[in-house]
Amino acid sequence: MLGSTLNPINSATLATGLVGIGVDMHLGPGPAATLISVLYLCSAIMQPTMGKVSTLLGPRRTFLIGITILFLGGAIGTFAPSFGFLLLSRALIGVGTSAAYPTAMALVRRRADATGAGVPSRVLGNFSIAAQVSAVIGLPLGGILVGVWGWRALFAINLPVAVITYLFTLFGVPKDSAREKRGGTAMLRALDLPGIVLFAAAIVALLVFLGDLKAPIWWLLVAFAVLLAALILWERRASSPMIDVRMLARNSPLQRTYLRQTMAALGMYTMMYGAPQFLEQGMHLDAATAGLVMLPMSAMSIVLARLVSSRGWVRWPLVIGGAALVGAGAIGLFITDSSGIVLAIGMTLLVGVTNGFTGFANQASLYTQTRADEIAVASGLYRTFAYIGAIFSSSLIGLAFGAKATDVGFHTMGWVIVGLGIALILMTVLDRRIPRVAGAAK
Repeated sequence: MLGSTLNPINSATLATGLVGIGVDMHLGPGPAATLISVLYLCSAIMQPTMGKVSTLLGPRRTFLIGITILFLGGAIGTFAPSFGFLLLSRALIGVGTSAAYPTAMALVRRRADATGAGVPSRVLGNFSIAAQVSAVIGLPLGGILVGVWGWRALFAINLPVAVITYLFTLFGVPKDSAREKRGGTAMLRALDLPGIVLFAAAIVALLVFLGDLKAPIWWLLVAFAVLLAALILWERRASSPMIDVRMLARNSPLQRTYLRQTMAALGMYTMMYGAPQFLEQGMHLDAATAGLVMLPMSAMSIVLARLVSSRGWVRWPLVIGGAALVGAGAIGLFITDSSGIVLAIGMTLLVGVTNGFTGFANQASLYTQTRADEIAVASGLYRTFAYIGAIFSSSLIGLAFGAKATDVGFHTMGWVIVGLGIALILMTVLDRRIPRVAGAAK
């Protein structure tokens, strides 16, 4: 649980240190912000890659390797003499933390299968809650660290956390079973390096394209299509593919789960990043007040994630989550710069309903739609699709707002949110393969 929070925590806390890093390293805001992009890109690529590694080495071993890489990245960032070392540090932190979620899902699945627990709904719900807690405490924690010790503390905090997580795992998680010994060449062949390279190149092309749709680089979209086709052709022929495209082609329920997760993430992140800009620039609230208006969203997400996970509900939370997103977008259509703060709080609460319900339900769907030997890579891909939605949201906000967050721009964003909510409802209602309940919560 602690390991699975490290990636979102490192994403959120750095925002408070960008100004200080820019000053000390003599950089503008643009180059400093690349530290955030590097982690997103590495995470989107490495989540399924680490899932593949875990199928060869074992999830516990891979988890411990990831925590070791995180420690190394934190140490490099703490003592970085130049900006290049900071970029290396963030890349290593992205790689190391990417091992946590897919291996954690594999470890949970292994234990649940061994004990006959069925679908461990409460545990899956705890993953959703941990992500929400990370989002809540990330920015204030970063502010405290920077205020007391300076921006290097944002990297140094990874050192004790990595040690604690490593020791908990070393002594608290059963060892992996013995694996077939492979030579170096056989291991590289089983790892499917060409597949990893093609996947990485395709994801980079897509995310860079989606990152700036105000001035789209169209050849990147063409490059993505070509690389995706090459990836599919290669993986169909590979003896040990990183992504089993044949399985994914047969598993249409899993495809729809990925699509629902992308759409839910797009809607949530669009509101989470776009609403504060409108509250400050449009409604002229100060930053602290805008933050307080957004806080109920996370609180609602945590409460509802616990509610649905304790009961194992899947289908109805997805329908209600879509309806809540429609409601949030509808409120956005009527908010103006003269609206009261109560209306804005109601809108953020509805986004919290969507996040709390869909986060667990999609995760539980993934768990039930995937075999035990596939769940690590499948869970990594699940996070990749969420990153695609998150990065796409930044371009969507830029297209809606332009130079400044205005009523018209926010209303445009509201229509998009309404459309996403309707699509989520239809995808759930029309999909007979979504289970009503994930399983007995034990």
